[in-house]
Amino acid sequence: MQISMLEKMEEFNGDIVIDEFEALTADVERVQRETLKQILEENESAEYLQNSGLNGRTDPESYKSCVPIVTHKELEPYIMRIADGETSPILTGKPITTISLSSGTTQGKPKFVPFNDELMDSTMQIYRTSFAFRNREFPIRNGKALQFIYSSKQFKTKGGQLAGTATTNVFRNSQYKKTMMAIQSECCSPDEVIFGPDFRQSLYCHFLCGLIFRDEIQLISSTFAHSIVHSFRTLEKDWEELCTNIRDGVLSSWITTPSVRAAMGKLLKPNPELANLIYDKCSSLSNWYGLVPALFPNVKYIYGIMTGSMEPYLAKLRHYAGELGDVVKVMGFHNSTPELKFVCRRNLLLTVNIDKNTEKDLQLAVEEAAKLLAGEKQDLVDFTSHVDMSTDPGHYVIFWELSGEASEEILGECCNCLDKSFVDAGYISSRKVNTIGALELRVVRKGTFQKLMDHYLALGSAVSQFKTPRYVGPTNNVVLQILCSNVVKTYLSTAY
Repeated sequence: MQISMLEKMEEFNGDIVIDEFEALTADVERVQRETLKQILEENESAEYLQNSGLNGRTDPESYKSCVPIVTHKELEPYIMRIADGETSPILTGKPITTISLSSGTTQGKPKFVPFNDELMDSTMQIYRTSFAFRNREFPIRNGKALQFIYSSKQFKTKGGQLAGTATTNVFRNSQYKKTMMAIQSECCSPDEVIFGPDFRQSLYCHFLCGLIFRDEIQLISSTFAHSIVHSFRTLEKDWEELCTNIRDGVLSSWITTPSVRAAMGKLLKPNPELANLIYDKCSSLSNWYGLVPALFPNVKYIYGIMTGSMEPYLAKLRHYAGELGDVVKVMGFHNSTPELKFVCRRNLLLTVNIDKNTEKDLQLAVEEAAKLLAGEKQDLVDFTSHVDMSTDPGHYVIFWELSGEASEEILGECCNCLDKSFVDAGYISSRKVNTIGALELRVVRKGTFQKLMDHYLALGSAVSQFKTPRYVGPTNNVVLQILCSNVVKTYLSTAY
């Protein structure tokens, strides 16, 4: 196994990967047609395609005319038959042996999604291609990665398929580690930490490993940017304890998972010199600005998915990173392939009557209002929204968690600014005639959004997959209860 891994490392050539990507994207229509033809040929026997009336045809025109565009809801009965143990070709020609679970932040419960070897191959190809382009600009040379990745438990469905979050299925696949070694992005933490059953213990040990190997860490990553920001907020609280562990060579007693303690025991040795260095670095920082280069001097970049809903975390990432240069966002075409910008989830829409505000509109309003906090040196930790129809008229509710205490005057101004920053014509006209009530800003106590994440983890979500829901619907009672029970201050807009 070790030999094949080393061969894999030697085989990786970024220039070849980029050349292949350029060739594929230059003639994307042909590639898409060939890919569709291959998929249809391999899955010709699947019940779903048989019922669609393709009758063995594999051309795009027949496919478009026979196979309807559907959502997960229409496919769910087929998926559940697979999960319940039917072995006939239902959705695919080859058997489905693994099921992935969605994060559940949109609908309040995870969805079942089939997972197979082809999907794993495609995922690894994405990792390799992304790394090839990044490595051309920011070359990594035999370094390690501080990766905030976590693998929740897998379980077996009624039909015997392994089921887990998508990231769990990826991280537990042998191809993942081979690919990470090939692209010189191997996690500095041992598998026992990644696969640990307790997120808090794993996060702490990720940092401990990162600090032990601080000079070798060349990139910091997580599946989503949110996880990176959350991790460094935790470091702000735990840094002195981490220094103590490194100084004494003894792991904190609250790390109780035997496998994690055993793995960390092999890495953790008394190192007063390193502990003093880290202590001095952290003590000298001003409001944690430039934390990353101070603790990890050889890091080339921070890498994570930054969808529209996560752009509010960008400012905090820049704060931790100090001076990492410009963040570039490109939309348009790469060769003949569209480059897409994710804006919002289709069903995340704030509306009372004729108003229509998307997740992006909410984000822009929050960003504008949060600027007012800068004067009091406060940060917005996280936010979400809700439409309260229990009042007449209904109104928007915005939940904020702050890093500290802000004055009543500033928070009142923030509330008014939020209200004024929704520029949708339907919203403005409705506010002016009071068919939408005054916007309500509810400030929640520190740690509330951590409780939200804990709730979703208990449902089976993985930390690396978790995304804060930007809108909480009226049927999501548990999340609403968590938010409402932690409100410490409430403000009503006087903007209209």
